[in-house]
Amino acid sequence: MIRSPALLALALLGLGAACTTVESTTRRTLDPVVVVHGTQGDELGVSTDYGVVFLGRTAQSGRVEFTVWFGDGPNREEGLIEPMGGGLYSTGSEIQLPAVMLCFEPPPAGTRVVLRGRRGNQPYELQAELAEDPSVTGVLLLDTPELAGLGDDDVGAGVFLIEAGKPLQLLGLLSGRLQFEGGRHYFTVVGPEDMWRMVVHRRNSDRPRRWVYREDIM
Repeated sequence: MIRSPALLALALLGLGAACTTVESTTRRTLDPVVVVHGTQGDELGVSTDYGVVFLGRTAQSGRVEFTVWFGDGPNREEGLIEPMGGGLYSTGSEIQLPAVMLCFEPPPAGTRVVLRGRRGNQPYELQAELAEDPSVTGVLLLDTPELAGLGDDDVGAGVFLIEAGKPLQLLGLLSGRLQFEGGRHYFTVVGPEDMWRMVVHRRNSDRPRRWVYREDIM
């Protein structure tokens, strides 16, 4: 939540940040970033233990297709969009997807985090740092040179907390950029203050899934 009326929200502009390969060997750390194919274009989202979460920039209702990446490559899935509130939307699949845990306790400013997204079929991973500002509540990232190439297509990328000996955790989704009149500027993240809605909505997610036979996943 923005507390200062003197705040100017700027659109994300330009691309060009370097891409790096995201490698993993387990379900929880296999690339959980998905691409949602909405009626108005594609957008990024993340597959979590409570469903695929995204910002609804290209679709907010009805059925939607999305691409998820398994160890052997991409797979096209389809699910029903469900509004979560707080600017979040969710969908799911009849099969189990590569998923990540949610982080509900944001670490302090200065903590290093990882931003993961996709451009086409190419994954990228960028280092970032959490920030805080007395005029803003919620998760912020420092606007560093490494993030300077982020553009509109990167909105919805996952911001992840990586701790030694612990599974990958989703802190939130990249949502935009803020600039103050005084020159301070940050990237904004829809974080734990809204992600809890996924848990409340999916309170039955621990129930056993029905068995699904599909030749494409056998």
